[in-house]
Amino acid sequence: MEYTPRLKKKYKNEVVNNLKANYKSVMQVPKLIKICLNQGIGSALSDKKQIEAAQQEMTLITGQHAMLTLSTKDISNFKLRKGMPVGVKVTLRGDRMYEFLDRLITSTLPRVRDFNGVSEKGFDGRGNYTMGIKEQIAFPEISIDKISKITGMDITFVTNTNSDEDAMILLKELGMPFKMNERSNKKVSENLNKNDEELVAESIEENKNDEFEKNKNIES
Repeated sequence: MEYTPRLKKKYKNEVVNNLKANYKSVMQVPKLIKICLNQGIGSALSDKKQIEAAQQEMTLITGQHAMLTLSTKDISNFKLRKGMPVGVKVTLRGDRMYEFLDRLITSTLPRVRDFNGVSEKGFDGRGNYTMGIKEQIAFPEISIDKISKITGMDITFVTNTNSDEDAMILLKELGMPFKMNERSNKKVSENLNKNDEELVAESIEENKNDEFEKNKNIES
């Protein structure tokens, strides 16, 4: 029996059925094309061991061999020459992409310190979403005893749609835990402030009426 990742099955059987009513054709339903992971080496430019460690960690996390990112020009202030490694990257497609996303949602994000959802501000206006992981030890594949330096990485989700809203709906259907809509939060706070202002105005009006009644009784 052919193996199919859990999220791939979920996309075909559930997500497409849930979203196809919003489009003229089922072929217009947005889908995930690839996931790109990028990690900068930073101060470890001249440390070969650190570069190799970053490459090995990225390979462990994704299950695919990580490639070195090389500089394209010389920068004397950073002691950087053209062709020197400045980071590592991996591009995931197909089954490995769905497997990584499944592990990210179910295992990695719950291990992130003080995690309360991913931000909605990572969309680029063309249907792609980028989020950051500050510590690679959030991935269960990495042992904290074997690392020499805490580093982070960027994860980009590339979809076949140009709409940020469609891409967000797709990621939510796949299980991405977004924070409560920040625009909704803003509206809620505005409504609360408005209600507070109304209560204050009512209180002031009641005080005025009480003072008027007191003065009226005194005069009479």
